[in-house]
Amino acid sequence: MTKTSKQYGVFVTGTDTGVGKTQISAALAARLSEQQISVRPRKPVESGCPIDDNKQFLPQDALTLKQAAQCSDPLDIICPYPLRPAISPQRAAQQAGIKITLSELKTVCLNDIKPDDFLLVEAAGGFFSPLAHQSRCSDLAQQLKLPVLLVVANRLGCINHTLLTAQAIKHAGLELSAVVLNTVEQSTNTDMNNADDLKQWLDCPLFCIDSYPDSQTPWKSIVRQSEAISALAEHFSGSSH
Repeated sequence: MTKTSKQYGVFVTGTDTGVGKTQISAALAARLSEQQISVRPRKPVESGCPIDDNKQFLPQDALTLKQAAQCSDPLDIICPYPLRPAISPQRAAQQAGIKITLSELKTVCLNDIKPDDFLLVEAAGGFFSPLAHQSRCSDLAQQLKLPVLLVVANRLGCINHTLLTAQAIKHAGLELSAVVLNTVEQSTNTDMNNADDLKQWLDCPLFCIDSYPDSQTPWKSIVRQSEAISALAEHFSGSSH
């Protein structure tokens, strides 16, 4: 890939932690893979990793992305920096005595990626969450220059969070390509219609996805049941290449 070429792919961020970025990313990867697109997922640093049977940290989000994308890359290529504490990656690395730089994260994201590969990079937490030494998720997004997919949890207060994050993405000089309004929990507020309200303020496509019904593997349910994930996959496979 030359310095002037534009990489095919997407940078997935959220308004916060716990908004369903991994499940949406996995569903998108699975749908793109079904279209015979070579999806190469990257979760360059992941905190909150449990310890597996081999006494190694297991990056579960990265594993989910690998399985959904049917990617042959080793897990330590998809996520070279798994960390134990369930806190920001930057602080988790600091506690482990590891210094992870922005340059290193960019390098591992692009490692062995070909121009025709669909590079799917999932960040941690929200757009301004600390990710590496003196660097935030937004800094990595600026380095990679991929179109941005913003995942939002469909709940009270999300309109403000969405518009603030959208403004930050644009201020960073990046393309906000799409927003996913993700229903991650059942709501009894029948007066709320965040989708209609957000459409008045956003100048990019909004996709509404319900990942609530299957709490174990929501991404599989999304792929089976959601027409929106097919539309989202078409949006990125058509507009990013």
